[in-house]
Amino acid sequence: MIIPALNEAAELTETISRARLSPAIGEVIVVDGGSTDQTRELAEGLGCRVLQATGGRGGQLKAGAEAARGDVILFLHADTWLPAEAGRAVLDCMREVTVVGGGFWKVFRDGSWLMRGSRARCALRFWLGRRFMGDQAIFCRRAVLEAVGGVPAIPLMEEFELCRRLRQAGRLALANATVSTSARRFRQRGVLRTYWRMAWVTGRYWMGTPPEQLRKIYERE
Repeated sequence: MIIPALNEAAELTETISRARLSPAIGEVIVVDGGSTDQTRELAEGLGCRVLQATGGRGGQLKAGAEAARGDVILFLHADTWLPAEAGRAVLDCMREVTVVGGGFWKVFRDGSWLMRGSRARCALRFWLGRRFMGDQAIFCRRAVLEAVGGVPAIPLMEEFELCRRLRQAGRLALANATVSTSARRFRQRGVLRTYWRMAWVTGRYWMGTPPEQLRKIYERE
């Protein structure tokens, strides 16, 4: 399991504790992006292997994947909680030899009524585009990931590019389990404003806007 982190001391303990309820998870790697809080020390105290990487979330995921030893790699956001049956759900997907990776259903915890319907959006995103958002806990076979060039080391939209690469090698699957992710960014920026910004950035991505420029758009106040 690879967790990219940047100043995530407030979230990390609960996320890792819940993930470790799954016996299928044998290794936890936290890749720090330059935290100024106690993220690194906390991760080490929780028994995680801690790495350092720059270049945004894509660079962190890439560094973690290259260091991982497991046959299956799961990428987990620091504020996303896995259910106890997550490991079994992933292994059930991997029993089908044509499946190279996948993701989970997702719901928001502590979100407003404007954020309802996240499961429906997961279904549409998967059935129409065969892709997942990063907070859906994407997983894949390590050998396949290496064969398609690894995780794209880009600062934004790395999950869409990762899914595109994986689809070149086989099928993606939607695991029969649901993760819950924090609504904190929606609360900070406003729900409608955040959805609009995500839609605008996604549209620009499909039009070919470079990832670095997309990050500036997404992070603009």
